[in-house]
Amino acid sequence: MTIKTFRGLMHMDGGGDAPIEVVPLHTNNGSTGYQIVKFQIIPNDPTDSGNEIVVQIHSILTSITDQIDFSDQTLLAVAHYSNSSSGQTNPEDSTIIFDKMVFNQDIYIMAKSDGSDKKINYYIELEQRTLDLNENTVATLKDIRNLA
Repeated sequence: MTIKTFRGLMHMDGGGDAPIEVVPLHTNNGSTGYQIVKFQIIPNDPTDSGNEIVVQIHSILTSITDQIDFSDQTLLAVAHYSNSSSGQTNPEDSTIIFDKMVFNQDIYIMAKSDGSDKKINYYIELEQRTLDLNENTVATLKDIRNLA
């Protein structure tokens, strides 16, 4: 079992476009699969009050909204972070959910915040494994079907 880690800092510029980062995982034959085993987020400045940020990981490039839809078959993981200016009424809170789905293509990390000029760090651990021909076909067909 090999664990691959990815981390980065995403910046919401307030221009209306959510930042998107691509994690290149594709191979020529698709025989290498991955599964998310850990996903964490933390703001660049955790002491900055009034943060509300959603980070989603998808198996295909899609547009991000602040809506979370578990019926979306391309959604691999979602994390939500919030804190308020008054720590008494709304303390810091973080919720992270990820699917155990195996994929063999690139993944897309997207972030959306309640305001401009917010920055969020992410950390992902992926378990790498060799796929047999059947697993390879299923993972590839899922990605193709979701593109349509």
